[in-house]
Amino acid sequence: MTSITSIELNYLVFRYLQESGFTHSAFTLGYEAGINKCTIDGNLIPPGALITFVQKGLQYLEMEANMSNNDVEMDEDFSFLQPLDIITKDVNQLRQMIKEKRKNIQKDKDKDKNKDKDKNKDREVDREHEAERGRVREKERHEKEEREKEREKAESNKEPEKQPEELADGDMVMDQEDKDAIGHEENGTSIVGPEPMDIAATSTQASQEACEIPGSDVTILEGHTSEVCACAWSPTGSLLASGSGDSTARIWTIADGLCKSGAQNSPLNVLVLKHVKGRTNEKSKDVTTLDWNGEGSLLATGSYDGQARIWTTNGELRSTLNKHKGPIFSLKWNKKGDYLLTGSFDKTAIVWDVKAEEWKQQFEFHTGPTLDVDWCNNVSFATSSTDHMIYVCKIGEIRPIKTFAGHQGEVNCVKWDPTGSLLASCSDDITAKIWCMKQDKYVHDLREHSKEIYAIRWSPTGPGTNNPNQQLTLASASFDSTVKLWDVELGKLLYSLNGHKDPVYSVAFSPNGEYLASGSLDKSMHIWSLKDGKIVKTYTGNGGIFEVCWNKEGDKLAACFANNTLCVLDFRM
Repeated sequence: MTSITSIELNYLVFRYLQESGFTHSAFTLGYEAGINKCTIDGNLIPPGALITFVQKGLQYLEMEANMSNNDVEMDEDFSFLQPLDIITKDVNQLRQMIKEKRKNIQKDKDKDKNKDKDKNKDREVDREHEAERGRVREKERHEKEEREKEREKAESNKEPEKQPEELADGDMVMDQEDKDAIGHEENGTSIVGPEPMDIAATSTQASQEACEIPGSDVTILEGHTSEVCACAWSPTGSLLASGSGDSTARIWTIADGLCKSGAQNSPLNVLVLKHVKGRTNEKSKDVTTLDWNGEGSLLATGSYDGQARIWTTNGELRSTLNKHKGPIFSLKWNKKGDYLLTGSFDKTAIVWDVKAEEWKQQFEFHTGPTLDVDWCNNVSFATSSTDHMIYVCKIGEIRPIKTFAGHQGEVNCVKWDPTGSLLASCSDDITAKIWCMKQDKYVHDLREHSKEIYAIRWSPTGPGTNNPNQQLTLASASFDSTVKLWDVELGKLLYSLNGHKDPVYSVAFSPNGEYLASGSLDKSMHIWSLKDGKIVKTYTGNGGIFEVCWNKEGDKLAACFANNTLCVLDFRM
């Protein structure tokens, strides 16, 4: 008999967690179960394989329980058992349950037959009564007609001088009928045209069509052979970087001007940065995160193998930074560009001296995997973890300079505001919080979401930015399918942006702060106007969206998809 091995089962669970959006759980299982060492080719495993496997097992058990004693026909309905019954009971118990249910069903059928017989008898009696009533009515009608004929004969013998008066009355009746008819026609004319609901439906459809970005304004970038989980525009040029589960990052040269429809995968405009020699799709080499330095001259990538790598814009590997003992989840350059910061599954954060190509300091404060890191300035930064804690650290200090405790779940993301004075965080505890260095407790506790919050971003607005006259706001993206925009001064909700149908993984503000892009597992990217909180543009691809980002001019958007592609869209209003 064919049996499934623990390795195969672990891989199916690993894939299920990935496909369901449980990224951290997938990483943990993959690391502890050694998924990277298994020989299973992930490309051969169809989506939803675990669910299909379990469903087929349930169907087999249900069939086995039903096919006892040859007392069931093949076309009979096998809907006697619930999944929990099949899982918790053995075959003999299931067969006994089915027998009892069949007996009850047969009893119900017998009762229904008796009821039908009684109903048929009642119908026969009713039909006889109705026939008798019909004969009586027919007789009454015949007698009435005879009386009418006799009355007409009597009236015809009356004096003729009363006829003009009768005619006048007839004219009056006709006039009234004509007026009524005309009135009805006028009323009919007044409501000719579509009903209000039809008008509303038509206008909504027209507005959606107007919002949809046409295919002529979209370029599809093909070449990756696994899901594309990260993308970032160079801050100085027209280069777009992408990181994938196929063990590669890629640097795409995107031409200025309008996008061209169709696929773009020519070797002339893409550099492939291989993280493993030989075959790709090796899970230990997944590119999990990437970031450009401030000059746009170097690209850093973090990988599932625990190594950080630094590449030139020509695709040359300049440095390999190796000290972490687990996958790298986050990676950031400081503004000056002399240090690189990495956060890892091994519970630590490391600051790397880029010029010396070596680690400068390792920070070992968390008791769970480090999920995110973000620089406050050139020498201090924040880290977040599955241990619910946030630490603010400084190069040269052996203890955190600030500890923020308040979240009750994994802290997925931390971000400093443009001036480095406020820190925002979001968590699986369904809250986002805003902190400052002057106090230990959070400044604001943002509690409007109904599910885990995956990402947060500050607007490029307010004092110290290129848009100083606009209000500073914070956007949060959640598994509840919404994006929420917050007034950070008051800690109040400005807009709840409800347009997605599945978890939202990524949000990004336009450089001028007037628009917000959001990408979801529902395969759609929406662009919202922050003046009124409405969708102004939308694009639907062929896979869930993991990240969206704007170029520095704000006229192009990139999105990376679970179906191994990226797309670049023109944005103009």
